[in-house]
Amino acid sequence: MTSTSTPPGLARFNDLEEHTALAALHEACASTAWARRLLAARPYASTEDLYSASDAAMAELGTADLAAAMAGHPPIGRPKPGDPTSAREQSGMAGAAEALKAEMLELNLAYQDRFGHVFLICATGRTAEEMRDAVKERIGNAPEQEREIVRTELGRINRIRLARLVAEDA
Repeated sequence: MTSTSTPPGLARFNDLEEHTALAALHEACASTAWARRLLAARPYASTEDLYSASDAAMAELGTADLAAAMAGHPPIGRPKPGDPTSAREQSGMAGAAEALKAEMLELNLAYQDRFGHVFLICATGRTAEEMRDAVKERIGNAPEQEREIVRTELGRINRIRLARLVAEDA
């Protein structure tokens, strides 16, 4: 049972049946290892505790689990059809000029050829130009450096998604 000082949305998450909570966590991040670690640490007293657990779980993901987490994300500029989360997170690309969208497609393909996975960035609040500039900057990174940047970006995305998951009005 959660305490009365636990925010209502977080209390609701804490009280979810295990399979329902696991499914909700998979909506936030496609890594089963990450989701199971967060599930095992319930109940959370505060959202900050939840975010800290998320950060710790993300920091400990191995290569395969990190790849699983990345696989849950569509390329920038091509949100998953019918997925409101993907569309909302990538809204900065929605109004971009066709030339910029075409440039992003080319950059995404070049990035994927270089690193073997989609370009991943916390797109929330970023403009199309900022995302284009980021992929141009990061494509020259060493694979090990890029993997750690991706891990950080995934952590940011997960925090945003967890905040939505435990929002009071969810």
